[in-house]
Amino acid sequence: MDNGGVTKVSDGTLRRRPAQRRSQERVERMLDECARLLDEVGYDGLTTKEVARRANVPIGTFYQFFPDKQGLVRALGLRNLDAFLDRVTARLAGRRLKSWTEAVDILVDEFVDMKHTMPGFGVMDFGEVLVTPGGPGLRGTERMLDGRRENNFVVADRVRALAVEVLGAPASPELDRAIVVAVEAADAVLKLAFRVDPQGDPALIAECKRLVRRYLEDYAS
Repeated sequence: MDNGGVTKVSDGTLRRRPAQRRSQERVERMLDECARLLDEVGYDGLTTKEVARRANVPIGTFYQFFPDKQGLVRALGLRNLDAFLDRVTARLAGRRLKSWTEAVDILVDEFVDMKHTMPGFGVMDFGEVLVTPGGPGLRGTERMLDGRRENNFVVADRVRALAVEVLGAPASPELDRAIVVAVEAADAVLKLAFRVDPQGDPALIAECKRLVRRYLEDYAS
């Protein structure tokens, strides 16, 4: 989420882009309060009225920027994804890797750390809301980031750009497909790790790294 404290969200996520510093700060406060409320009451208990109240903005101001609760959570998911990639890129800076696939450990470690430390991330990470068991839930959360594509395809696109542009992975349609599979596999194993242990089962996290690294090694040259 770096960028001078301004949320990086794609076109179409906000009803209008905050042009003035005051508006930017209001959007950031609403996203911050959304994240905190997700930890406190979950997605089902989250309301636009309470987000606006806690962010100290009029409810009309909320709807100037976000169409509804799902739009707010989508913007938070995109902010989380930006923050994740920024953190990974910062850790990679200056490091000499024998193969770009060694970055898998850093990607997994940063994801796990954000689960532990970033408000709201344990509930929805990049936009897929983990609903309360037995609750009404949210249909279609697999499209929370984009509205048209499954979340893991959006995440895979961003990870592929990192691999090719920062780490020098060889671009190809085969690599594109492999990264989608790797993201899907990592997502499944990490979900399992956090179901087994709310802090993330260390053995399963280690297996996730090993699984994805070995799979991607076939595409390393």
